[in-house]
Amino acid sequence: MKIKWRKINNILHRDVGYFFFGMTIIYALSGIALNHISDWDPNYIIQNKKLQADPSVLSNSMDKVQVQDLIADLDIDKGIKKHYYPSPGVLKVFLQGGSLTMNIGSGHGFLETVDRRPIFYEVNYLHYNHSKFLWTWFSDIYAVGLILLAITGLFVLRGKNGLKRRGVWFVLVGIAIPLVFLMLYL
Repeated sequence: MKIKWRKINNILHRDVGYFFFGMTIIYALSGIALNHISDWDPNYIIQNKKLQADPSVLSNSMDKVQVQDLIADLDIDKGIKKHYYPSPGVLKVFLQGGSLTMNIGSGHGFLETVDRRPIFYEVNYLHYNHSKFLWTWFSDIYAVGLILLAITGLFVLRGKNGLKRRGVWFVLVGIAIPLVFLMLYL
């Protein structure tokens, strides 16, 4: 009985592709985000806002209840972790997901909030790997799967669109582009 290599190749290519679809989306989204890390923070949305409080409610010896009242008056919906005075006349409040700095004399304040960026935080967490044993193994299996997809993909089509004719040019250009960038950047 003759082994049908092309049929096995196509089945393997199809099934490995289906199996690693989710991982490919995760790594693709995370890769785009990480490529532009100098343009934006892919993990967090950081917002800054100037605030004004009534200076008469501020003092250099506010307790936790007074700070909670201040937070409520300023319509801040974050819980308080801790507060302290880093210098005379300045109140610093650490919030759940941010911080508030207030000038006690003028009532001028600065609120910084930090929230996880939806979807990108999670995919970046997986892409960074953080040395989780099982995830590392699955990621390595995914890398082997990508190699398998690349190799089996070479042999899916036959004829004028296959590897022997049109396909060879795409393969050569696909290899040449990274080599050119290596020569430019190294």
